[in-house]
Amino acid sequence: MVPDFAEGDVVRMKRQHPCGGWEWRIYRVGADMGIECLTCGRRVLLERRKFESRVRGRTRREN
Repeated sequence: MVPDFAEGDVVRMKRQHPCGGWEWRIYRVGADMGIECLTCGRRVLLERRKFESRVRGRTRREN
């Protein structure tokens, strides 16, 4: 089953960002997923399939 992700969710990725952060906030949901690093503020756009393979899990929801 594919988990549902929504804008504002905070997710933990499998690999650490070069800045040292593990957690990312989702800011765009669609065919591409937009995520923002909570440590440095870097924004990245990933294809949904790549995103789903790289995400470890949702840590919390922020609305």
